[in-house]
Amino acid sequence: MANPTIQRRRLGIALKRAREAAGKTQEDAAQVMDAASSKISRIEQGVSGLRLTDLGILLDFYGVSGPEADSMREMARAGRQRGRWSSYRESLPTWFRQYIDLEGDATEIHWYHAEIIPGILQTEGYVRTLYGALPAEAAEEAEKQIKIRLERTALVNAGTSDLLFVLSESALRRAVGSPATMVAQLDHLVEVSKRSNVIIQVLPFRADSYTTSSFPFIVLRFGSDSSSDVIYTEDYRDATYLDKYEDVKAYNRLWDDLRAAALGPVESARLIARVASEFKEGRS
Repeated sequence: MANPTIQRRRLGIALKRAREAAGKTQEDAAQVMDAASSKISRIEQGVSGLRLTDLGILLDFYGVSGPEADSMREMARAGRQRGRWSSYRESLPTWFRQYIDLEGDATEIHWYHAEIIPGILQTEGYVRTLYGALPAEAAEEAEKQIKIRLERTALVNAGTSDLLFVLSESALRRAVGSPATMVAQLDHLVEVSKRSNVIIQVLPFRADSYTTSSFPFIVLRFGSDSSSDVIYTEDYRDATYLDKYEDVKAYNRLWDDLRAAALGPVESARLIARVASEFKEGRS
């Protein structure tokens, strides 16, 4: 079963297209539903669910019927169910809850990171080092976060998504934990890169191109239609979800530039293995 978050998002996109095709504004839709226009905005963004009775009002107003209407009703029903990660709800920041569902349902993920190894590629030793700096009183919460992070790595083994990564060379050389921890992490990257659904490229310090980014970002794709792409960026205490055409186009262009500037998959695997050897020999 597809997760509720992506079903709400699909319904929101479908309703927005139907509203625009009918020549209606969000204010028009809000008026017929006797609601604030902000509610229509949240529905179209996939943030809020929608009761079937309210959906019926909108479908009639937009002139949608037949199989198209039936499909939207099914999305609405699925969007009201509990997702896989609902049991972890209290342990996940509000701004991250939507991402974790989207990640699990994406058919393709493009991930750029400059400073650390992306979460779904991290080994347990690496993860535990990252959370090891938390105070003792936060140990129980840290264990929950570690469990969530490690469960997310199952996405790599599932093979249900195409996973493409561009890592800055600094992400490989930044020591997280002991040399042994880094060797295990880098060896893991080499092994993971052999999977048919995974491509890992490294942007070396001496790249021919100056294309780079000082901030990480993720492009989540759902099927071949890029109009439903979501760009995810985060900082220390918040996240941003971008889905406007101009934003998606800009980030996809940046992603293409980063891939072009990075080493190819085979050369990248060799560099990762070389850095692992340097950690093993105490030269990093």
